[in-house]
Amino acid sequence: MTQPHFDPRGAIDLSSLQKPTPAQEKAAAAAAATRASAPDGLIVDMTTESFQTIVESSATVPVVVAIGASRTAIGEKMTPLLEAAAVRYAGRFVLARVDADTQPQIAQAFGIEGVPCAVAVIQGQPLPLFQGAPAPDQVDQVLDQVLAAAAQAGVTGVVAGAGPAQQDPTDVPEPEPELPPLFAKAYEAIEAGDYDTAAAAYQQVLNENPIDKDAKAGLGQVTLMKRLDGVTDPVSDLEKAEAMGPTALDLQLHAADIEMAAGRVGAAFDRLVAVVRATREADREAARKRLLELFELVDPQADEIRAARRNLALALF
Repeated sequence: MTQPHFDPRGAIDLSSLQKPTPAQEKAAAAAAATRASAPDGLIVDMTTESFQTIVESSATVPVVVAIGASRTAIGEKMTPLLEAAAVRYAGRFVLARVDADTQPQIAQAFGIEGVPCAVAVIQGQPLPLFQGAPAPDQVDQVLDQVLAAAAQAGVTGVVAGAGPAQQDPTDVPEPEPELPPLFAKAYEAIEAGDYDTAAAAYQQVLNENPIDKDAKAGLGQVTLMKRLDGVTDPVSDLEKAEAMGPTALDLQLHAADIEMAAGRVGAAFDRLVAVVRATREADREAARKRLLELFELVDPQADEIRAARRNLALALF
């Protein structure tokens, strides 16, 4: 991994000297209330002493590591979002907070290049999630992908005492509508790790109704999951792709899949556009085709889609 560029103009961070605005004070109070309401063990501080224990716990419960820095505490937005999500997800993952200023060894262990950032740990394996503060509407999407990956690995534990409250027996929710048979078959196959059967079920839906958006998105997701099946060290795979550059087609396609699965949509798109720009003929077409496939997994009105389509057009012409 390349070392971060040192810019002397930004070497001094004055954010800690700024007086918080009323909105920032309100946000800080809300974050404190969230932390106070969290059950023991749901939100923890990761130190060099607790590092090994927390990483080992990822064999039973997914861990999301939020890495910030005390010098930028006022400007921090990521950690409060993840704290609120940890409570909202009722113990389906542990949130481990790290201060990169006081725990630099941990930041180095995860190979981070800037804060704030977040990393998921499943069965001891790290997976990058966010670099910088995410948009609030991105958080749940990425966490759902983390939990899906954890379930695939058999990591489905819940933090003790953090489960949902007992439901009033008189407050019975409406039953979920039954899924169409082929969708139900696809979901069951995904749970069993049988991606070929799931893909065949979605394809059958599309054969009968080629404009079914849910089936098209499902087929794209299953195809992505199949390509990533068996990946054990995604961070190392990303580093290899960075080292080899945009002309290493197979490494870049794989790295884009990893970033897509981690919710780093813009990074995945930018990577493939760079391949289109740097290659010719068959390799260029393969990168373009993969990019179009990944487009199917994202809201067509998303900013990342618009930017990628524009950049792809410039790269092609």
